[in-house]
Amino acid sequence: MLFAIIVALIIGLVIIAVVANTMQQQKDKLEAEKRQEMAKYRAIIEETDETIMNEVGVPISNEGYSILYRRVHHALTGMNETNPGQKDVVARIQSIKEKITAGDFPSAEVSNTELPDNEKLLIALIQGIKKYRTILRSEHGKGRIPSNLFMQEDKKIEKLQLKINVESQIKRGKLAITNGLTGSARQYFEKALATLEAQPYSDDYIVARKKNVTERLELIASDLKSANAKAVKKKIEDEKDDLDELFAPKKKW
Repeated sequence: MLFAIIVALIIGLVIIAVVANTMQQQKDKLEAEKRQEMAKYRAIIEETDETIMNEVGVPISNEGYSILYRRVHHALTGMNETNPGQKDVVARIQSIKEKITAGDFPSAEVSNTELPDNEKLLIALIQGIKKYRTILRSEHGKGRIPSNLFMQEDKKIEKLQLKINVESQIKRGKLAITNGLTGSARQYFEKALATLEAQPYSDDYIVARKKNVTERLELIASDLKSANAKAVKKKIEDEKDDLDELFAPKKKW
């Protein structure tokens, strides 16, 4: 009888240990998932905050800033639901709400954007534009932005990317001309023109730049034609000098 009690106690302890271990594993799993979820929300907030700070000068409209702040608000709300009671999170949720309601953002228009001359600053701007555009697409994909608003904002950024591409080619073309590399300059201007002509729409910028680039290419063609004519003329004169020397009367000594 005593032996049976002892065996029963041992089995009971084993069962308790197994149940306790299973519960602890489940608890650890839930804690790990919570940490992963919180880390995901923090990453979203950090990425969006960096875009909101906009140190590289991406032209973000009022609507764009509203999208960014709503993204932060959504992530903060997720953090609060995952781990309730964090005073700093609750306070920031309220602060973000007030910003969205006020709508007072340092907005800028693409048409007024001046491209930096410094290559590093231009690269930083391009990277900032790509990050902003990625955020827009992500939010649209999650159904948080109406399609018409997404198309409006995405089109603005697309136009800025076009401007950066074309202006970079023109700048390189001008530099090539300064360095006497006419052939390279022609290639840069031709690439700029091809980029402009490939656009499925037209606006004042495209029309003006097409005209400007076409005129530069015509001038280059004229210069190359003139240079070739001079080279041909010089070659003929050199050959003529050689013939004159060959058929000239021999001097008598």
